[in-house]
Amino acid sequence: MAALADYTNVFDTALSILSQKGYQLWYDRESHVYYAEKDGWDFASESPVGLLGVIAIYEFEQPQAWSEYWWRLPPAGLYRNLPATPARSYQPVYLRARQDP
Repeated sequence: MAALADYTNVFDTALSILSQKGYQLWYDRESHVYYAEKDGWDFASESPVGLLGVIAIYEFEQPQAWSEYWWRLPPAGLYRNLPATPARSYQPVYLRARQDP
């Protein structure tokens, strides 16, 4: 179990964050796609959490003008080469909270 996951019970929180950041939001019922726009930059995803994620890429990168693949960051191939387990051990926060008196 993760401390937070992409699931429908997180959708309202993701949309609320985007709204509070000043994005206009809408949902296309035919294509089942969520959209956001701010200052002419528009974004789309199949879930509100995914929408928050692509906007996080935009906010991290802060492009001044559109160009093809403006969102790509090195190194390439991370998606295909992720390890099956974490590189270092950790204790999840939800387990730590249960152990505190």
